[in-house]
Amino acid sequence: MLLNFSKNIKHRLTTIKVLVICLFSLLFLQACTPSIDKPIARYQHSVEGSYAADISNDGKWSVTSSIHHGISVWDLEKNALTYQWSQQQDSSDNLVLTIDISNNNSHALTASRENFALWNIKAGQSEGYWKVRESTIRDISISNNGDYILIGKGNGTVLHVTVDTGRRLEFLGHKEKINSVDMTPNGRIAMSGGNDFTAYIWDTVSGQVIYQFNHTSRVSKVALDPQGRFAFSADSMKSAHIWDLKTGKLISTLKGTKRQEVFSSIQFSPDGNTLVTGAASSKVSVWNIATGERTAAWHVTPKEAKIPTGAVVYSLAFSDNNTLLTESSSGYAELWQLPKESN
Repeated sequence: MLLNFSKNIKHRLTTIKVLVICLFSLLFLQACTPSIDKPIARYQHSVEGSYAADISNDGKWSVTSSIHHGISVWDLEKNALTYQWSQQQDSSDNLVLTIDISNNNSHALTASRENFALWNIKAGQSEGYWKVRESTIRDISISNNGDYILIGKGNGTVLHVTVDTGRRLEFLGHKEKINSVDMTPNGRIAMSGGNDFTAYIWDTVSGQVIYQFNHTSRVSKVALDPQGRFAFSADSMKSAHIWDLKTGKLISTLKGTKRQEVFSSIQFSPDGNTLVTGAASSKVSVWNIATGERTAAWHVTPKEAKIPTGAVVYSLAFSDNNTLLTESSSGYAELWQLPKESN
């Protein structure tokens, strides 16, 4: 009887020892894991939130739109306000709803629902202002040096404009309204997605389709890798795919996406290993391009208010191999530490 009692005591002590070791190990791992719940730095670019924003692909510039500040151009390396522009000189209503910065940082394109403007970032001046006819602007893209402009419209057409010559090519492949467009830095290849469940990659000189990607619901977001390696398309349900831009073949499908996870911004890493996405739900996710696995996720800071609100992640950019920049509708630019396994 005494012998059995001693064995029970010894067994319990061993169990407690194992639990203590496990608890210590868990705490140690948590302490060693870098937190991505809070940004390294946060800068307020709009007091009451913004309507649109874009960060340059190298993370050096940001252009934002808000009702009180108009169009603001920020030097992100200094967090300095460089310019303030007005979309229309005769109006105080600067409802710029979409913005794109060229890959070489030479120009920015801004658009409301009815008009768009081309800006020279170095000179800080406008180089043109146009109004669209027949339909509204849904999305835009600009090439290096502001040579070419791409406009996705609500009537299902995509307009490619050569700025110097005024040449206009209308892509008529879609049957319903356009939701998202993108273009390679040289302006030669365009991508568009619409409510007809289809994403197209097409030649902007001939208008000919290069690849067609079919979805089971409306295509809500498309994106092209500036280095010409990848394409991305996502629909309004749960499907999001990464494609090989050279072959048109599927590389991976993002795993664990949800119907409410509507992507609002996309960025490919310079090394070609990582995709980062921003969502209308304030969520930022890091993905492995080869496998489609989500390796990290967090939420950007919401707008300060008495009642907590969400934030749309408008734009993302790799500041370097270890950090990521975001601009969101809350009016904040934020710098985040990327987890090591995502680099």
